Amino acid sequence: MSGGMCPRLNVWWILSALFLVKITVVFGYSCHEVKTAFQVRQIGPLKWVPETPGTDVDLLVCKHQGPSCCTRKMEESYQVAVRRETLQNIRSYSFELKYLISGHATAFQDTFQYLLSFSQGHLSSLLEDIYTPLSREAQPHINTLFSSLSLYIRGQNVSLEAAIARFHDNLFPLVYGRLINPGMGAEEGMEGERGECLQATRQDINPFGPHPESLAHELGCALGAGRALTLAFAEGTEVMNSSEHISLTKECVRGLTKMQYCSHCRGLTLIKSCVGYCLNVMRGCLASVTELDRPWRRYVAALEGLTHAVAGQHSLELALLRVRGHVNEAILYAQLNGPMLTATFLWGG
Repeated sequence: MSGGMCPRLNVWWILSALFLVKITVVFGYSCHEVKTAFQVRQIGPLKWVPETPGTDVDLLVCKHQGPSCCTRKMEESYQVAVRRETLQNIRSYSFELKYLISGHATAFQDTFQYLLSFSQGHLSSLLEDIYTPLSREAQPHINTLFSSLSLYIRGQNVSLEAAIARFHDNLFPLVYGRLINPGMGAEEGMEGERGECLQATRQDINPFGPHPESLAHELGCALGAGRALTLAFAEGTEVMNSSEHISLTKECVRGLTKMQYCSHCRGLTLIKSCVGYCLNVMRGCLASVTELDRPWRRYVAALEGLTHAVAGQHSLELALLRVRGHVNEAILYAQLNGPMLTATFLWGG
């Protein structure tokens, strides 16, 4: 049994010895592979790479026992290169995520603008077809209302309730002067003192009933989620922008150099560091931003929740499509209560 194992052990011993001898011989007389890697990776001038390993090299980062294919200038170039490569990788990953976030943000805004335009045309057609006498004068107020809705969902400092109230304030003189008392509207325009009086009293006498408040509530719920989603997209993009300006400490660069390039000094240009070692080095380099991990995870979860809230029940689409119905009901309510509204006003002079 022992006689059968010895030849096999001898063969492995011989092969191992030959391999070690080969490495020693090659490394002992040439730095050709190191020079090739130095050139391919564009680390620095080739004249800095020695032809053969040196035995008395003044290195600060890549110190090791035995001869070395590195010089002090090479070591400095390795540190510059590893800083550049690491930052490029970080920016590359950040760019991909930022592109993903901005792409979703753009798609959402495009969809919302389409729905907004459709809803605006839907309301304009109602006034043109059913309430023709006031459609032309009401159109600027429709444009202003939908412009405010667009600004609101884009995160601008716009009050949705105030925009809807202002629209109905401007609509009331037209409804009163063109539909309830058309004779008065024909004699005098609704932009004078009488029109201003009607605008000022609209919220007090409530000619449109509960419909303006119902519209504000429905749009507030639906557009509120869309506004929050837009702001979340913007916040994510801002975080990605800040990550592009991350800096690497001196200790981080030294650790990265040891991990990626110090093996070159021994002639081992193809060797790769183990995963555990890489993770430890990167944890040290990114220690200042690791505290963002949990908030970022919560942010992603919130983003998913907002996306489902906006798209899940199609509430945004339905709310915008029902603007026409709310305005129609408001005008009908005012017409039905026209005699009471007329009796409310005591016109002088």
